[in-house]
Amino acid sequence: MTIQPITTSATYTANRSWLASLHGTDQTETVTLDASKLVAGTHYVTSTDPAQPYSRLLSGLPLGKITASGLYGPYDPAAVDGRQVLAGLVFDEALFAPGQPKIPCALLWHGVARAAKIPGGIDTTKITFSPAGGALIRFV
Repeated sequence: MTIQPITTSATYTANRSWLASLHGTDQTETVTLDASKLVAGTHYVTSTDPAQPYSRLLSGLPLGKITASGLYGPYDPAAVDGRQVLAGLVFDEALFAPGQPKIPCALLWHGVARAAKIPGGIDTTKITFSPAGGALIRFV
């Protein structure tokens, strides 16, 4: 039996059509997401490429901080676990393995975003901002 390693590579460019200004993009912070809160097709794209089995977290996804765990999850104005306060937006698409419980990503916590281009949509009239460390995102 012979083993012949092969190498493949793929290049992905984040879709940042939601980003309306470069303001704040130089000051993102690293946060960790609770993967159990994410929904395929809404919050991330599942890979169909057998050479690259990782799913991609969508850039622009609104996040809130889960009070009990300190992890982040998709922003939800109807939530009662802390995610009802907008913490920011996922800045760059992040790859993660199937079944991975936690996902690190870059959080854009201040800047300007196009509300109509936010993945999954966002109702800007329902956004709660927190003076104790929430997002400073202006939606246009």
